[in-house]
Amino acid sequence: MDTAPGQRRAGYTGWRGVVLALVAGAGIGTGQAPLAQPLIALGFLVLALHLFLQATTTRRAAKFGWLIGTAFFASTLFWIVEPFLVDAPRHGWMAPFALILMAGGLALFWAAAFALAAGIARGRIGRLVALVAALGLAEYLRAHLFTGFPWNMLAYGWVDTPVMQAAAVLGPHGLTLLTLALAALPLALRRRMAGLVAASVLLAILWAGGSYRLGQPVPAPSQAITLRLIQPNAPQHQKWDPDFIPIFLRRQMEMTVAPAAIRPDLVIWPEAAVPWWLDHEPDLQARISAAAAGGMVIIGARRLERGRIYNSLAVLGPDGQSQAVYDKAHLVPFGEYIPFGGLLSRLGLHGLAAEEGGGFSAGPGPKLIDLGPAGKALPLICYEAIFPGMSAYATPRPDWLLQITNDAWFGTLAGPQQHLAQARARAVEQGLPLVRVANTGISAVIDTRGRVTDALPLGEAGFLDAVLPGRTAPTPYHRSGDLPVLALMLIGLVSPVIGRRRKY
Repeated sequence: MDTAPGQRRAGYTGWRGVVLALVAGAGIGTGQAPLAQPLIALGFLVLALHLFLQATTTRRAAKFGWLIGTAFFASTLFWIVEPFLVDAPRHGWMAPFALILMAGGLALFWAAAFALAAGIARGRIGRLVALVAALGLAEYLRAHLFTGFPWNMLAYGWVDTPVMQAAAVLGPHGLTLLTLALAALPLALRRRMAGLVAASVLLAILWAGGSYRLGQPVPAPSQAITLRLIQPNAPQHQKWDPDFIPIFLRRQMEMTVAPAAIRPDLVIWPEAAVPWWLDHEPDLQARISAAAAGGMVIIGARRLERGRIYNSLAVLGPDGQSQAVYDKAHLVPFGEYIPFGGLLSRLGLHGLAAEEGGGFSAGPGPKLIDLGPAGKALPLICYEAIFPGMSAYATPRPDWLLQITNDAWFGTLAGPQQHLAQARARAVEQGLPLVRVANTGISAVIDTRGRVTDALPLGEAGFLDAVLPGRTAPTPYHRSGDLPVLALMLIGLVSPVIGRRRKY
């Protein structure tokens, strides 16, 4: 029977293996914002694949996968404790459990991938091919199962480099698969130096191709549209405090009415920017529209309809009434809603950002809003922007993507930076500009190459006037979606099995 290379290295079966797996996982995490060191992360990914090759049993492979995944997710999602500390007396006790369960639970996808690859393949190359495919598939499933949570995919480590441009062709799942292949090359060949050279050549090609794309001009919009992004910087623990609500509302009104050399065509307030139910305070909404002096205004607000609560985005007309409304469709589990909320609320368990019981209700799905001269925008509320390909479901193709968000929940260290990085990836993969308006930052205008052209820093109140960038032609990823990449993953899983049967 063909066993894994290095099976006699007993040191990997004890505490040394555990330590190396945890180090590898945490090292892979250095690729994500705010550190954003993809080459360092790639080196640790090589270590993770090396540990997999040392696993002589499926069970041991699963153990390595789970340890590596747990360290990766814990080191990059540590900010998940922040929302529980906003109302610490009520939710603070949940914070450590949230991080442990989140990291350990997501790591099960990696454990399953390691176990599957170890179980179906033999030989160095076969095992590596199987693991690249299985781990790529595991990340795809993580993005879709149980409503999905594709936060911090391996592809996002490249967002500050030209390599990210490959997402326009492959999408983030394809770029994740390619990243895994880059890490596997140095281990696949008998001569490690040859594998390292092959990986370096492939990386150089991706870097050069991305640099070329970044050097190409982005088409100008058919009509110059000036946007004003409003960032009130309302800390979450004060946002709904009756003593502070008037302060934040006045701050946003003053920013809206502030003079400018060119009057904005569209003023955008962030998620949940107003403290009342949408259209329940017509006089105040009329004042917002009047402050824009003829420009259109978009606000984030909670909406109440037939006993249901929605997290909504609304376009205000000249009279302040909402002319177009989008209800958030992809809600945050245990944040905006909680399964069996009516029952669990009686036990004192509630969603962090939700009302009593089941919390917010989900909207019907992606929906374009017509903004006249500003074109058709696809609204994305908060974490809807982390889901690849979402704009592909909108018909016709939008002119730009609009994300309103309240990242005050995420703290100031890593969460907002990671959220921004994923928004930048959406712009690259779709060839569409993305405008991001955040309560506490980072508000930004992002062009079709994922570059931040204008921004307001994290934790500062202010407004930003910027011109809406133009869009490019539909990208290959927009046209094909994830089907080609899924086909590659399937081939990667089947080919070692076929090769093994032929051998026997």
